[in-house]
Amino acid sequence: MSKTLFRKFLQRSVSRGRLGVVYADGSANTFGEPATGFPEIVLRLTDDRVPRDIVLDPRLGAAEAYMDGRLVIEEGDIMGLVTLLRANNAWDKGGDLGKPRLSRRLLGRVAGAAEKVNNAVRSKDNVAHHYDIGNDFYALMLDDEYWQYSCAYWPTDDLTLAEAQRAKLAHIAAKLMLRPGDTVLDIGCGWGGMAIYLAQNYDVKVTGITLSEEQHRLARQRVEKAVVGDKVSIELVDYRAFAAAGRKFDRIVSVGMFEHVGQPQFEEFFRCCANLLNDDGTMLVHTIGRMGSPGSTDAFTRKYIFPGGYIPALSETVAASEKSRLIATDVETLRLHYGKTLRCWYANCIANRERIVALYDERFYRMWLFYLAGAATVFEFGGMCNYQIQFARNRHALPITRGYMAEEEERLLER
Repeated sequence: MSKTLFRKFLQRSVSRGRLGVVYADGSANTFGEPATGFPEIVLRLTDDRVPRDIVLDPRLGAAEAYMDGRLVIEEGDIMGLVTLLRANNAWDKGGDLGKPRLSRRLLGRVAGAAEKVNNAVRSKDNVAHHYDIGNDFYALMLDDEYWQYSCAYWPTDDLTLAEAQRAKLAHIAAKLMLRPGDTVLDIGCGWGGMAIYLAQNYDVKVTGITLSEEQHRLARQRVEKAVVGDKVSIELVDYRAFAAAGRKFDRIVSVGMFEHVGQPQFEEFFRCCANLLNDDGTMLVHTIGRMGSPGSTDAFTRKYIFPGGYIPALSETVAASEKSRLIATDVETLRLHYGKTLRCWYANCIANRERIVALYDERFYRMWLFYLAGAATVFEFGGMCNYQIQFARNRHALPITRGYMAEEEERLLER
């Protein structure tokens, strides 16, 4: 029965491109037709449980089968497989729209129930699960200049990963409209790349905060190595506790952190930020987002990658900020930039396979490739994007036209 359902699932899922499947009993099926731009993949399933596991939960079932070596890719690779499946059912494929099925709405609510708590203790554990796996690993995957573990920015296609990450930092810095003597808070500062960049290019004081002990340790070392220790401090603290101390800043920047806040804490996050800002202060939030309505995190990501994480829709993000009278002064949607970034990280992991396996094991390596492939393709064909949202507390805090952003970005990139 599970094999029959599995065949029907793939018949519905693959029409363009070719997917060959060899089952544990030696039988085989082929799905789809050759099509320009669509991969051709051949899989071998080593036991009879794989079809059942995938039918029950396609993403988690396929991931665990691949991680355990029960789903073997004989021709192609995991990026090609996920690309084939996602490209056949693109989120923005057009056509007429119907009402979502009741069963799908109910399933989304049940799946999201586990995401409803993200207090300070649980938040620190969730951050450690992902970011404290080891700085040696991230050194193999990220750019070697600013260690940016977030979407790069590609004004042209011919940039290296490091150049695109530097372009992202300039893009964000231009939106902050920094002034000499400004104080800046970097919430979720990672390995200190943004703080270092701002200190190198502006006469400002930057405070970075993180919940990751590994990031905190290395970020402080990187600050000293960059000789900006007089302008940058890195603290190991939750943003809620930091806000309670009553400090004020002229600017706040948060890149790739809002995804970890958790939907029930959105209003608290923006309230803390509003209280941390001076009355004429501004803030830039860079976050992964949903292009559609609010949803839930899939089981694979919740279990293995970002426990407690939640990708927000633009609607719920802005709605939460409105409660703190933060004015959304500018919103930009980055549609394809993260797909390009993730493919660079994927290529780096492929190039460093032996070193990653030596650090962890083959199962971890396959898990990470599956995560990167899924993430890249959800930005290319699925419903994910990146939002950069600029906020101000006062309507007079920023120029009333956007020209200053492009001028400052150009100045920074020419340096």
